[in-house]
Amino acid sequence: MAEQLGGLADDRALLGRTSTAERVSDILRSRIAEGFFPPGTRLSEDSIGGALGVSRNTLREAFRLLTHERLLVHELNRGVFVRVLTVEDVEDIYRTRGLVECAVVRGLGEPPYGLDALAAAVEEGQRAAREGDWKGVGTANIHFHRELVALAGSARTDELMRSVFAELRLAFHVVDDPKRLHEPYLARNRQILRALEAGDEAEAEQLLRTYLQDSLERVVEVYRRRVTSAS
Repeated sequence: MAEQLGGLADDRALLGRTSTAERVSDILRSRIAEGFFPPGTRLSEDSIGGALGVSRNTLREAFRLLTHERLLVHELNRGVFVRVLTVEDVEDIYRTRGLVECAVVRGLGEPPYGLDALAAAVEEGQRAAREGDWKGVGTANIHFHRELVALAGSARTDELMRSVFAELRLAFHVVDDPKRLHEPYLARNRQILRALEAGDEAEAEQLLRTYLQDSLERVVEVYRRRVTSAS
């Protein structure tokens, strides 16, 4: 916990003079997504509030916001914990991803599309793989899908999927073999990018739909085994 709190203290500067619960929740959301607070971790009000230099009321409001996003859970008489997803949660996350991401690709309209950020995410994943940073590959994969959703040009869709992707990271943090989980999708991200560069949104959507189904099966298989062995 000391290491995590040290990292939070470094984030204090991000709050500036206009500290708000929303900005605190942004910091904690990022830290949870990065794995600084793994699923099942109890979050101490005193320690985190002290590290960030915010009031107890502000921190509690941030906790409330993240609980609403299903990243945290409040347990009576025990405190606030980073949520541990169920297999059903993981399946629902992928169901939502399929509905939204495929609809975004299907609705892109006439090419060309603005794909620079998507291409940068593909290169980010390749670079992380060359360095053997498989958690970094997972992060790059999330960035790829976030930029794919951003092609819709909808702030509301971006906001919805920000929470969905943050929840997905909770599942990734339980998996003990990130290379096996993420490596197969490096090439598939590039295939989707190439289809979009060619202006073939139908091919891109089919690749994405198959990709998400295969990813769901792989994540559920690994996640179920990991959660069962930990219980």
